[in-house]
Amino acid sequence: MTAKKSNHIKHVFTQLLTDVFEKNGNKPLNYKQVAAKLNLTDQESREVILSILKDEKGLFQEVERGKFQLKELKTFITGVVDMTNDGSGYVIPDDEFEEDIFIAPRKLRNALHGDTVKVYAYAKSKGRKKEGEVVEIIKRAKVDFTGIIKVSERFAFFIPDDRKMQHDIFIPLTDLNGAKNGEKAIAKIIDWPEGAKNPLGKITTVLGQQGENNTEMNAILAEYGFPLSFPNAVEKEANAIPELIPEKEFAKRKDFRNVLTFTIDPADAKDFDDAISFRHLNNGNYEVGVHIADVSHYVKPDTALDKEAFERGTSVYLVDRVIPMLPERLSNGVCSLRPNEDKLTFSAVFELDKEANIINQWFGKTIIYSDKRFSYEQAQELIENKPGEYSREILILNDLAHQLRERKFKHGAISFETTEVKFQLDENGKPLGVYVKERKDAHKLIEDFMLLANRKVAEFVAKKGKGKKKLVYVYRSHDAPNEQTLLGFAQFAAKFGYKINTKSDREIARSLNYLMTDVEGRKEQNVLTHLAIRSMAKAIYTTKKSSHYGLAFDFYTHFTSPIRRYPDVMAHRLLEHYLNEGPSVNEEAYEKMSLHASQMEKKAADAERASIKYKQAEYLENNIGTIYNGIISGVTEWGMYVEIIENKCEGMVRLREITDDFYVLDEKNYCIIGQRKKKKYQLGDDVKIRVKKVDLSKRQIDFTLVQE
Repeated sequence: MTAKKSNHIKHVFTQLLTDVFEKNGNKPLNYKQVAAKLNLTDQESREVILSILKDEKGLFQEVERGKFQLKELKTFITGVVDMTNDGSGYVIPDDEFEEDIFIAPRKLRNALHGDTVKVYAYAKSKGRKKEGEVVEIIKRAKVDFTGIIKVSERFAFFIPDDRKMQHDIFIPLTDLNGAKNGEKAIAKIIDWPEGAKNPLGKITTVLGQQGENNTEMNAILAEYGFPLSFPNAVEKEANAIPELIPEKEFAKRKDFRNVLTFTIDPADAKDFDDAISFRHLNNGNYEVGVHIADVSHYVKPDTALDKEAFERGTSVYLVDRVIPMLPERLSNGVCSLRPNEDKLTFSAVFELDKEANIINQWFGKTIIYSDKRFSYEQAQELIENKPGEYSREILILNDLAHQLRERKFKHGAISFETTEVKFQLDENGKPLGVYVKERKDAHKLIEDFMLLANRKVAEFVAKKGKGKKKLVYVYRSHDAPNEQTLLGFAQFAAKFGYKINTKSDREIARSLNYLMTDVEGRKEQNVLTHLAIRSMAKAIYTTKKSSHYGLAFDFYTHFTSPIRRYPDVMAHRLLEHYLNEGPSVNEEAYEKMSLHASQMEKKAADAERASIKYKQAEYLENNIGTIYNGIISGVTEWGMYVEIIENKCEGMVRLREITDDFYVLDEKNYCIIGQRKKKKYQLGDDVKIRVKKVDLSKRQIDFTLVQE
């Protein structure tokens, strides 16, 4: 038997033995008992077992004569690989109470960033970080990569874009799928033979020439795992859905077609998720209906349509296109609440008095007819008292929305107004200009009524379950911020003259709101807002918690955008189920679905950010050498990020290129300091920069500092 083979057998046996001891609570056992538990009776196996148990450098110790025990329980740990830039990695254990395990490059055994792995962790010697080696790859995070193909005479190599993927992929010439040298493509890892330095792959999709808008946008989608088209079975199901609403459906629903109803959306929107209806009641109160596209009526569980929507989790909004969660026939057609058409909706209807107090509420299936489609700009004109159709109704709704908003802030909600960057693109997708999108009352009016519906639906389900078993629901939950992170932010904000009171949640919210109002329109707005958001916890979908810290709501869900978000589809199905007095559903199954939805939401946000970064880089590529005023937006040990004030493009000034001193990072104070002259560059400081170079493939922009 070769040494390599005997090592492999030893490795397998060690794992089997560890499992036996772990399952038996680490009770002392002799080698015969261990062999019996493994159903091994042959002499050779027993000898291997005994040699492993007796190995002093191994995992086991002799605790009494002939009886052995694991030296340290939980020697095998499962977790997720987090790669570092030098080729080593850390495994973040599934058990949150375990510390991260360092894995040296040669001990990774072909594991890649994000993979779920089983790790053998060594017993830790004093003062050292826990180390280990990967023994099994349980689940690959991804096998598809975007990158550039390099073709030579006998073979080809694929160089992935992903900086955390540090292995080129070997592609046989027979698996090029028409890809030519230097083209951008998607490659799939097919195999990774034991001992081979590089994985083996094949080209699945040719994206096109590097630098072309379509190629690059599709590469971003593929990089974050979003498909570029719908499978035929999904399109077929979507196309089979009739536009016409059958007569029998009308009888099952509350009819709102005679009530004034309209939509307010961006001028270029095609998927209208939500409409608002309005009428005066005889008692002097108002009835406001929030009507949401009844996607769950058309998309049934376990269909190809539903499975695809679940996998995608969300629509993705890149700079120049929308990748919808549902095929266009549904997203822009059947489900979209277009004007002058009968549409099926799921509604939250409120009776409000003049102070926007809720007197009555009703939830259920409805049918509507939208009388008008407003763009935000058109609605804003009416709000600013320009005369026009339905201006009176819009002004009343705006007044009610203002009162709802004020009450929300009084209760401790936090107002984060970040600036949103938009591009003027030519017909080839090249950016001609960058501008910042303004959020006015028309946007906020819609937002406040959507918040009301989301909050009240969540509250209704949560309270319906009171007194009997809790009803499982999908909530949009947001935790209170971590105290340490918040303190760090408070110290930094103080440098700009803002005081954050961290005594209580209410005080934190109050002082953060004061800061957000005060900072609006100032150059440091983006830096402080981003830092404040970073100090907050992330909002997630979950069945476990119903409260939302940032909005100061005890109950919150996402109910209002089922065309573009899968959790809203789940929220619709569950609300219908509970309105029909259905029993509670399986919590574990819905928690799993919620986790997937949260992960896809993050991927979509990353893809959207990547597309903005690409367009910013493309825009500045035509402005190399131009000098701009900027504000320091981030500091790291190798450089400082600067955001250009006029167009919000962000790039990096590398420390090695600031030549008047040797600069180092002072992490605690968010600044870099010159070691000799003590000159300081602090987050939020004004600087002048010159655009030095742009790397489009990496979406990186380099600046040099223009020193006065």
